[in-house]
Amino acid sequence: QVQLVESGGGLVQPGGSLRLSCAASGSIFSMDAMGWYRQAPGKQRELVASTTSDDTATYADTVKGRFTISRVNGKDTVVLQMNSLKPEDTAVYYCTARLALHAYWGQGTQVSVSS
Repeated sequence: QVQLVESGGGLVQPGGSLRLSCAASGSIFSMDAMGWYRQAPGKQRELVASTTSDDTATYADTVKGRFTISRVNGKDTVVLQMNSLKPEDTAVYYCTARLALHAYWGQGTQVSVSS
């Protein structure tokens, strides 16, 4: 049973930074891809960033140049470095991982950007 454990959310002022981390466990295989989605109140869940096993990264247009995704620790931990945060980045951020045809989700971590 694959489990994703997230950490690093919180409250930050506009222009500040946060670092989200997500560790996958429970599989003898490395994840094919890992990433982050977010869901703000009243809005649909949307992709923030993802990275594949060959380190190819994809970003939402709204976070390009501000967020950086990377995989560490033998590829099954993914980190999202978020800089220059804006109030519109406020949302619950969910870690996701894909292994073959299976998709896994973390429990979500709250990111709030407010002065």
